[in-house]
Amino acid sequence: MGEREYTKEEEELEIQSLGRIISAYLNYPDAAEKDVRRYERSFKRLPPAHKALLVHLPLKFQRIRWCINMNTSFIMNMLQAFEPPFEMSQDIEPDLVNNTNNTHEHSHSDISPIGERRNITISVSDSSNFPNEPESSCLDKEETHVECSSKSVTRRCVGLNCDDKSCNKGEKARSCDRKSHTSLFSVPLVDVDKVRCIIRNIVRDWAQEGQRERDECYKPILEELNRLFPNRTRPPSCLVPGAGLGRLALDISSLGFVSQGNEFSYYMMICSSFILNDAREACQWTIYPWIHSNCNSLSDDDQLRAVKFPDIHPASAGITEGFSMCGGDFVEVYNDESQEGSWDAVVTCFFLDTAHNIVEYIEIISKILKDGGVWINLGPLLYHFADSYGEDEMSIELSLEDVKKVAFNYGFELEVEKMIETTYTANTRSLMQTRYFAAFWTMKKKSGKQSSTD
Repeated sequence: MGEREYTKEEEELEIQSLGRIISAYLNYPDAAEKDVRRYERSFKRLPPAHKALLVHLPLKFQRIRWCINMNTSFIMNMLQAFEPPFEMSQDIEPDLVNNTNNTHEHSHSDISPIGERRNITISVSDSSNFPNEPESSCLDKEETHVECSSKSVTRRCVGLNCDDKSCNKGEKARSCDRKSHTSLFSVPLVDVDKVRCIIRNIVRDWAQEGQRERDECYKPILEELNRLFPNRTRPPSCLVPGAGLGRLALDISSLGFVSQGNEFSYYMMICSSFILNDAREACQWTIYPWIHSNCNSLSDDDQLRAVKFPDIHPASAGITEGFSMCGGDFVEVYNDESQEGSWDAVVTCFFLDTAHNIVEYIEIISKILKDGGVWINLGPLLYHFADSYGEDEMSIELSLEDVKKVAFNYGFELEVEKMIETTYTANTRSLMQTRYFAAFWTMKKKSGKQSSTD
């Protein structure tokens, strides 16, 4: 199949969508400041006797502002490192990012400048379908050069040194150095929450504080891969759809697999690219992920605690040659003849319920696996589009029993099954914890059979 080029209309739509995402990141400090002002207004309305009991709160509000500034510094460094897959200068006006000190009273001389790139390849495939995300809110050795395997659609590199000759980068314009001033005043609340969700996802994937969650979710998957592929002299291939910020895909690569993470969200891709490519050492950055809610806190110090990341240096993690992150809709990218029978393993972690049509996801997983290939899954069935009520919206919501029946129909045999209790981006020091009883299974694709209906 030949490579499909973008139409002018498709590129314009993508530029608009990416501009909205960049604006959401740029709007982070303003949205957070509005929250602090709301806290202050409520405090001022208290009777004097009640204020006297809470004299520490004004200082807490100033501490929150300082934490917001620290989070903003990381976000601005991340955006400065981002190179969009196309020219955006005509669509976004100059120049908030290089003048962030004009909007915040604290300077951060301890924030390190952006360092040398680690050249971990991240590509965007068929991005015309890429940025229109669901409106629901949540989500020390050597340098390693990682290539993205060829796709049948036009690919565009995101913030990396890409050797792919088919990549239509055009002129490298840094969209983070530009913004539409008007757009910052109309950023939807759902976009504000997505940025905060990314900050919480950093803890899950890249901080020591997220280790317990990774042990609950990622460790069983890694142990199963290790059991199923004891001989990795020739590295097996493993696809990780819904890879988020990339930690699971990287850990699988470090285990000795040619691993590719696939991610739909530009919010995630911009952040994962920065962590994977720009981290020079462990614990390089500091964020304050829990400052955006005063609810269920054990103490103010718990709410305002610092989190350092990454807990490891990604480029020194023993990555297997061939590791990559590929951006785009899973269906659009992998439902292609070139992908059929390409993968030894597919790993889905908190991914299946992101489908409009879960049957299609399972069909594609079966199609892209080699005969005898394995599918390892962990996650709930909290269908992301279940509350979408538009007439054109589609959401197929199956029970676990029906999901397994569909998988059997597409040639899978169940080898391992259990339930795993876990959390997702949980604040470990919160009075409220949401726990999932996630379905975990290993299924093997039977040889020579994709579907009993074929």
